[in-house]
Amino acid sequence: MKKMLILLTILLVLGAMVFAQEAESDEGEASVAQNVSVWKYFAAALAVGISCVAGGIAVGQIGSAAMGAMSENPELSGKALPYAGLAEGICLWGFLVALLILIF
Repeated sequence: MKKMLILLTILLVLGAMVFAQEAESDEGEASVAQNVSVWKYFAAALAVGISCVAGGIAVGQIGSAAMGAMSENPELSGKALPYAGLAEGICLWGFLVALLILIF
């Protein structure tokens, strides 16, 4: 809970800094385009970062459970491998979302 509160505080401070910079500069269309570009890169980084952290947590949990199950019954290795692959797919989806954000 404490980590989530710290993360939200950091995001609010970053958002306030971006909006404060926008309020100071009154140059019209160029400043708006620059702010959109900043948010686009920030959103792409956030998509990749969160998905990779979540994928790492998922692979860690699945790998731990799979190793425990395989120590008792070695025949379960073929059944546990697809689940680890699905967990790694979370990172791939985050990367694809980031590419779509940057392209469009």
